[in-house]
Amino acid sequence: MKAYLPRTPRVVMKLFSKYTWRFLTQKKEIFLTFDDGPTPEITQFVLDELKKYNAKATFFCIGKNIEKNPTIFAQIIADGHAIGNHTQNHLKGWKTKTKQYIENVLECEHIISKETKKLKSAKSNVQQKKLFRPPYGKIKKKQAAKLIKTGYNIIMWDVLSADFDKSISKEECLKNVLENTQKGSIIVFHDSVKAYEKMKYTLPKILKEYTTRGFTFSRIN
Repeated sequence: MKAYLPRTPRVVMKLFSKYTWRFLTQKKEIFLTFDDGPTPEITQFVLDELKKYNAKATFFCIGKNIEKNPTIFAQIIADGHAIGNHTQNHLKGWKTKTKQYIENVLECEHIISKETKKLKSAKSNVQQKKLFRPPYGKIKKKQAAKLIKTGYNIIMWDVLSADFDKSISKEECLKNVLENTQKGSIIVFHDSVKAYEKMKYTLPKILKEYTTRGFTFSRIN
């Protein structure tokens, strides 16, 4: 049995109602998100595909990857996408002391702020809210409470592509998204080496299919 579900159960959303799982909207609107980047070539592939459909997305970046790839990070912002914090070192909240976890998030926040200030396009393109997604979706209540208190919106998801799962096929990855997405859905992909094969197959098909159905792709503001 897999340790995750492609669609987040409503009971989970209710239990953790302070987190954002999806958006209630009457618009035919979907929110694509990408975790773990920026990654050379892979993030650029995502940006190129999004541009074909005038689609916007939200990238939950790891601080150390921003430091390694500042040019790609700058391109994400220049293309009008939103940026979220995914910790400095991809920490698992359940296995990390709260003080260390918060410090790691703040370290990533510092990197995001420093790199963003360098960009001429940042003032008009960067969203106003601070967004955070816990790596692995695992965070202690105390950690979440502290982040919310400092102004973070904790963004989870209602649709998990599972592009990271080596035990499923790329067709199953596509199926996970097609069978569970609805208006207002937040979908998780990863612009990482581990997920690239399945994401590369699935993302173009999702963009084409939902555009044909009259949906738009928005960033989280």
